[in-house]
Amino acid sequence: MKASRNPFDQAQIAAGYETWYTTVGQRADRLEKALLKELLARFPTAETILEVGCGTGHFTRWFEDLELKAVGLDLSMVMLKEAIRKEGPMVLQGDAHCLPFEDHSFEIVALITTLEFLQEPALALKEAQRVAQKGLLLGTINRTSWIGREYRCQGGVLWESAKFLSPGELVDIMKLSGVKKSKLFWKTTLWRWFPWALPLPWGGFIGMGVRID
Repeated sequence: MKASRNPFDQAQIAAGYETWYTTVGQRADRLEKALLKELLARFPTAETILEVGCGTGHFTRWFEDLELKAVGLDLSMVMLKEAIRKEGPMVLQGDAHCLPFEDHSFEIVALITTLEFLQEPALALKEAQRVAQKGLLLGTINRTSWIGREYRCQGGVLWESAKFLSPGELVDIMKLSGVKKSKLFWKTTLWRWFPWALPLPWGGFIGMGVRID
């Protein structure tokens, strides 16, 4: 990930990143994956996926569990060392704004809680489209949700560096990037009380799938 100061280069954040998913983040992890799996079902013939901004490889390993041939990419070598230590799929260092792959190298390109931390998210989406054959899988924290507000109030180096998006803003960035979509579908999850995903713009996590021409 490209940023003026990359919070994920801090060893303390990298070391504790996976712990969140097994403690306070268990519910979020379960609901986010349920929504992402629903979106992935729109690409029934896909076999390969690149996760851009893979961090410690949490979702990259999950994609492999879903029997996809997964590769992870991240700019932070500190995070990648954690991914390598966990012996998941292949990961490599690279910049989301200039992906080190040829055109159409993967059927799906995923960016899960990555766009929020990039200086130029539109450029990253343009690169993702270049590398993808079938489409994009996006997951972001919703700026207009109660979770988005809580994270902003929480502060700290991680959340202070993030720029959360609403569903409409995510679509606008996609248009700015020139993504040639044939179909776009999204829902939000992480509602305060309800354990499901809805096609409404106020849930804490936005899951979006994009079929590209």
